[in-house]
Amino acid sequence: MVDRPNAPLKDPKSGHQPQGTPPPPRPFDGHVLMWLFTVFAVYYLVSTMAQPGVEPIPYTDFKRAVVEDRVATVTFEGDQIRGVYRSPADGTETFTTVLPSVQDDELLYLLEQHDVAVKARSSQQPRLLQVLLAVLPWLLIIAFFIYMSRTLQQRMGGGRDGFFSFSKSKARLFESTDHDISFEDVAGAEGAKQDLQEIVDFLSDPERFRKLGAKMPHGILMMGPPGTGKTLLAKATAHEAGVPFYSISGSEFIEMFVGVGASRVRDMFAEARRKAPALIFIDEIDSVGRVRGTGLGGGNDEREQTLNQVLAEMDGFSGEEAVVVLAATNRPDVLDPALLRPGRFDRKVTLELPQREARREILAVHTRKVPVARDVDLSELAGITVGFSGADLANLVNEAALLAARDNKTEVNREDFNKAHDKVVMGSERRDLLSPSERKRTAVHESGHALVALLLPESDPLRQVSIIPRGRALGVTAQLPAEDRHNYAENYLKTRLSVMLGGRCAEKLLLGNVSSGAANDLEQATRLAKMMVTQWGMSELIGPVHFRIGAEHPFLGYELTQEKDFSEDTARKIDEEVHRIIAEAEAQTDKTLTDNKAALEKLAGALLEQETLDKEAVDALLKDLVDVPPLVPPAASAQERQRATGS
Repeated sequence: MVDRPNAPLKDPKSGHQPQGTPPPPRPFDGHVLMWLFTVFAVYYLVSTMAQPGVEPIPYTDFKRAVVEDRVATVTFEGDQIRGVYRSPADGTETFTTVLPSVQDDELLYLLEQHDVAVKARSSQQPRLLQVLLAVLPWLLIIAFFIYMSRTLQQRMGGGRDGFFSFSKSKARLFESTDHDISFEDVAGAEGAKQDLQEIVDFLSDPERFRKLGAKMPHGILMMGPPGTGKTLLAKATAHEAGVPFYSISGSEFIEMFVGVGASRVRDMFAEARRKAPALIFIDEIDSVGRVRGTGLGGGNDEREQTLNQVLAEMDGFSGEEAVVVLAATNRPDVLDPALLRPGRFDRKVTLELPQREARREILAVHTRKVPVARDVDLSELAGITVGFSGADLANLVNEAALLAARDNKTEVNREDFNKAHDKVVMGSERRDLLSPSERKRTAVHESGHALVALLLPESDPLRQVSIIPRGRALGVTAQLPAEDRHNYAENYLKTRLSVMLGGRCAEKLLLGNVSSGAANDLEQATRLAKMMVTQWGMSELIGPVHFRIGAEHPFLGYELTQEKDFSEDTARKIDEEVHRIIAEAEAQTDKTLTDNKAALEKLAGALLEQETLDKEAVDALLKDLVDVPPLVPPAASAQERQRATGS
């Protein structure tokens, strides 16, 4: 089931719309109006112009023909006279002429005297045609206004109440029977499910809590990176509780007219109260819930009025109302404090990227309907997907199935999952991108990354090295953390810096110069070294202090602003320390590669021949040239996506 703001929601079994969901407006069919107009026009033209195309003769010639007894019959129709000759004259049997503006009183006498049959027709149009000509303009005007009203109604989100329903709630109502998503379908979020299970129990049997004087939280805020299952958990909660589920995105409250969003909030809460017990889910609540008056959302009257109405409605909940608000966001740092205080969103549920066992469970859920071959080990697959969210894992399974279908396979095997993993992490292959000289430089560059990652004791294990261009990288050296990480030791971070600089140092050692291919490596190394100095206290000169280089996204890790809270002298010291840390890492990398230059050349040559080498192939290739140090397991487990260092 897909949530679409204007799409009709239907029960997948019965085909009927969910109860309470207004039917979508039927668009006015402009083709019907066009056909009616065409039929009328044709009728009018036929009735008025389907007459013999005879050239009018002069009136004097007509009277002369009557006098000469050459006219058999005449027909009067207004000022038109149509006649028929007794015998064809000049090859014609009929004629037409026009009465002069001066009345000719002798004409009828002349016609009777020469025995000419006289007929007369009314010059007025048929009654039906007169009615159509009188009514048709009004019909066209009314049809035009109906068409414009329906079009504007659709664009403004109108519903059963017509054009003025754009101020009504746009929340989509799902009954508990509209989907079968349960907590069993949500893997890897045991802590969040435990918190939400209380909501299920309260909505299922609120009287049990009221007897003990317990009050359920008015609101629950789910926070976490994208793809961690916030919306899925909300649907599962509503299904488990068996209550109506109102779903809406925060952006759907906002319109160009001030006050519309607040009106929609009032209408949504009123509907939920009528359906109580019920659950309201507001996705991306940061769209309307940003801090007021800070420039992040302040100054927008419509957004602030909408937020004020949300605050008022949540305060209006009484202890007897079995209505719970679930909200989701990946930007809790920008939410207004009034929204987060107890009494509104009393409980915060944080969703994290799944750990290894949770990833295995999520993969098991997504492979239920996929014919998986026996050589696929979900535990092994969970091990190579460090840092993947639930949505990433679903995409991985789908990509593997697409690859298997492309090769006309009946099952999805281990090779398909490995290819899908590389495609998701590193991008699609672009084999025809590099010239021969660029292939050689890329092979040297990636060999430097791989050899340093292989030789330094605290480095993440090498998984694969390739010179096949993928995504935006010309080559890729992939490392796989031995465990999920939350903490980073100083020695580990320095090793990471050495691995990042391995490609540049290898180019300088074997080719005698460096290239622009290390731009991304230098960017990552500089950012990491700056965090070591300013935020993690890993510099003796700066000391154990924290400086704000930029406000970072709480989940995505990138800088949002460029504010700083230190002096220019401190900034100079920070720059010196960042330079020192990177220079020390480069010196270690240079020494490692120089001591193992033969291994570096052999690895680069093998990459030029085979393009891609996995860990086993690299070990077999270099077993007589280098001594690989034993893997030192990190002290803490991690939540980090597999790193790919590319040029």
